[in-house]
Amino acid sequence: MHQSQNFALQQFLAPQLQQSLLILQAPLLELHNLVQQEMETNPVLEELPSELTPEERNGAESSADNNFKDEFEKLATLDEEWRDYMAQSGSYTGRSQEAKDKRQFFFDSIAVQETLQQNLMTQLNQTVLNANDRKTAELIIGNIDDNGFLQSTPEEMALNSGIAKEDFEKMLALIQSFYPPGVGARDLRDCLLIQLQREGKESSLEYKIISDYMEDLGKRRFPEIARRMNMNVEEVQKCANNIAQLNPRPGQTFAAAPQNYVLPDVTVEKVDGDYQIILNNEQIPHLRISNIYKDIIAQGNNGSEVKDYIRDKIRGGKFLIRSIHQRQQTISNIAQQIVSRQRDFLEHGSSQLKPMTMKEIADAVGVHETTVSRAVSGKYMATPQGIFEMKYFFTPGYQTATGESMSNTSVKETILDLIKNEDGHSPLSDQEIVQILCQRGVPVARRTVAKYRTELNILPSNMRRKY
Repeated sequence: MHQSQNFALQQFLAPQLQQSLLILQAPLLELHNLVQQEMETNPVLEELPSELTPEERNGAESSADNNFKDEFEKLATLDEEWRDYMAQSGSYTGRSQEAKDKRQFFFDSIAVQETLQQNLMTQLNQTVLNANDRKTAELIIGNIDDNGFLQSTPEEMALNSGIAKEDFEKMLALIQSFYPPGVGARDLRDCLLIQLQREGKESSLEYKIISDYMEDLGKRRFPEIARRMNMNVEEVQKCANNIAQLNPRPGQTFAAAPQNYVLPDVTVEKVDGDYQIILNNEQIPHLRISNIYKDIIAQGNNGSEVKDYIRDKIRGGKFLIRSIHQRQQTISNIAQQIVSRQRDFLEHGSSQLKPMTMKEIADAVGVHETTVSRAVSGKYMATPQGIFEMKYFFTPGYQTATGESMSNTSVKETILDLIKNEDGHSPLSDQEIVQILCQRGVPVARRTVAKYRTELNILPSNMRRKY
């Protein structure tokens, strides 16, 4: 009997649990949309007038807290059991079809950045061609990838289409004259040579090096190139520096990620020598239960079905309001812990980031570790050092010889700083970096330094050497 009652309770609370967890996990803009959807489907909810003072607003919202605590505690006990379900479902399924359509319309309305292929077609349409040449050029554009490189040879395209290879060669030369310079190249060597040709530098040393010694250039074998070309290494180094200014992926001009504008959930400001937490509440509609529906419940001339319907909507509305409060309070508590533990970061930047785990913060706040994970997912914090995703502050680390903690991010920053200030004629090897870190009390293995260097997109020492 007890098990069946518990199962019935789980079935009853599951949609509200999903809603509560979804609200906790949603970033600000998505939360704003979720609240708007709930207002459309729940007639008892209304937004507080903007002219109310913060005190009046808090008083009006607090009226929705009745009976919530017991319900939320029941939900919290079911959190573990429903976590796997949430991971599988991935979204809140209580939306109406109309709400889903509106959401899809919103995403469909987002402006899409022009692709490389679309831009090449625009340039092609501005060129006077006969029908056959246009068809050939369109086939070539269709075989150019997002980096700007041709993925099929004229021979292969001729074989597959029945069009003469010479026609493909002619149209390829036309497309290689389009913007951006280097587009339509067969490989990196071809791409760089096309760019130099467009600049009128076919007779330059750079052109000669790319044309004849591309493999040696890629492996930075400057002494070998100098010996073969009967010139000194410094001249080769200078040419290599000029070649590095060319674009190795011309198509990326169009494939660049659009600018994402982030709304921080939390802002940290220094006031009178102390750091203060400011929650962003402006993007979340402030809700209350409409008095109109409370009056309908109080009237005796309404049927039980009407009253039951309104009671259910009022209960759902109160739960939504309290879930939003709970979300904001949880984020605030976590932010307070981050600020108290990462003061050195706030003062001096990433090099002073301390190791910190979600379990530590969960224990300090008094919630489950998964709650912290959900609460920081997709949330941003504006700090004196810039805007960071809240997950950025959670990182493992090392114990130094003096007993201090140092995060992985701080170790990476130290490695980056060492390499930035190294002697270019005698760059630091991974083992030398290990020795320097050990002298500073940070025990790091050589393979770890190599791993961090790779993550920082830094070449090995033999390829960083300058002549």
